[in-house]
Amino acid sequence: MSVAFLELEITGRCQLACAHCYADSGPWGGHGVMTVDDWVRVIDQAPDAGVLDVQFIGGEPTLHPAFPELMRHALDAGLGAEVYSNLAHVRPEWWELFQRPKVYLAFSYYSDDPAEHDAITRRPGSHARTLANVRRAVGLGVPLRAGIVAVRQGQRVDAARRQLEAIGVRKINTDRMRGVGRGRPDASVPTVRELCGRCGRRNAAVSSDGDVWGCTLSRFLPPAGNVRTQRLADILHGAAMARLVAAIPPRGTGCSPDDGCHPEDSAPSVCGPELR
Repeated sequence: MSVAFLELEITGRCQLACAHCYADSGPWGGHGVMTVDDWVRVIDQAPDAGVLDVQFIGGEPTLHPAFPELMRHALDAGLGAEVYSNLAHVRPEWWELFQRPKVYLAFSYYSDDPAEHDAITRRPGSHARTLANVRRAVGLGVPLRAGIVAVRQGQRVDAARRQLEAIGVRKINTDRMRGVGRGRPDASVPTVRELCGRCGRRNAAVSSDGDVWGCTLSRFLPPAGNVRTQRLADILHGAAMARLVAAIPPRGTGCSPDDGCHPEDSAPSVCGPELR
């Protein structure tokens, strides 16, 4: 099965500082060693490698100074492009970009209760800003989906789903917190039991340093290669990628039907979606 969906982790910077973040992102994060030219080259090589859609993710991908340029380049290359954002801040000019054909918008959400949501993101006011931009996206008809991750006991996950459904969000997936990055309960090394779905099979990821992973959650495994020195197709179809995929279970333990691993519109930061 060839990789059709490529996650581009263009930055480790984020306005939020979520305690469970698999990427260890935050305001202190950087953009890695990948240059704009490096990212353009990866996007140019993606169709020949069999990729149909790319996802801009981070961190918060909109914080990368070349984000709009890279988005437009992906669309001009004939790729579908999804932005996985916290929607805490959207510049006015980006709404026109989000309304272009083959653009998808996804976001993280935690609770209908502003205090609980903000406690999880560790950024006061983030709930109000995200919710306002969700309403704006729905009003503009931007293809939108939500990923709700349960990170604490008693979290208002079901109430958050009902709230988003009432606003008009139709694609909503829930998942448990994965033991990767700051989501680890202790200093132990994550295991492949935290992975499931299409990781490395239908999707792959490129880090801000150029490393290629099976998906963003499999960052603790050895990379399959690096796009700064290798062609994307050679990496995706190479022996190192085959070994990586063989080490990842197609469907891990604890993957219930609605945890983001199995549905076709599953949350990309969890197990890898299929946008088409």
